[in-house]
Amino acid sequence: MQSVMVFSRFERFWHWFQAVLIIALMMTGFEVNGAYEWLGYETAAQWHRWTAWVLIWLWVFAIFWHLITGEWKQYIPTPRGMVEVIRYYSVGIFDPTVSHPYKKTRLAKHNPVQRVAYSAFNILITPIIWITGLLYMFYNDWDVVGLDGGAITLAGVALVHTAAAFAMLVFFIGHVYMAGFTAKPFYGYIKSMITGYEHVEVDEPARTGAPPAE
Repeated sequence: MQSVMVFSRFERFWHWFQAVLIIALMMTGFEVNGAYEWLGYETAAQWHRWTAWVLIWLWVFAIFWHLITGEWKQYIPTPRGMVEVIRYYSVGIFDPTVSHPYKKTRLAKHNPVQRVAYSAFNILITPIIWITGLLYMFYNDWDVVGLDGGAITLAGVALVHTAAAFAMLVFFIGHVYMAGFTAKPFYGYIKSMITGYEHVEVDEPARTGAPPAE
């Protein structure tokens, strides 16, 4: 085991900035949806639109970074080691004598459960929430692209967008729980995402049960 930089400066910046933006979007979005009243509808809607554009550009840059660095391979799902990790999360975290079965390396940062969760977030939740959000934002221009009067309705778009927002909320709660309560010590994952450093297996990617990122 050796302490090495697992998360680069950009990854840490992207992670925390994205977290702040997603929290802001959920807070303003649920207010726009009528869940509660804080900023007022008009102010919340305006901040929701501004924050959405910032997050869109952040994700565009993040996608570009993942493609040119090959880091996208870190998210390829794998069934190997899945049962062991699930057993650890459901039972092992309550036993101080049980260590995490997944041996992280610089080439395979995410365990099998994380890979599935992040893939679902990136492939399912994210596209749905952005497509419906942009459709909602540009509703007055639907006639330009031939959507006006078609099978797609504003109410339907709003419903799907809200459902995706709840899915994102569930993911966010699960992510916070896993990051804050499943490491040993409990602050281990949060510390590594702040400093970038973590104790990992440097030269044994085969033990992770996951394909290495090239």
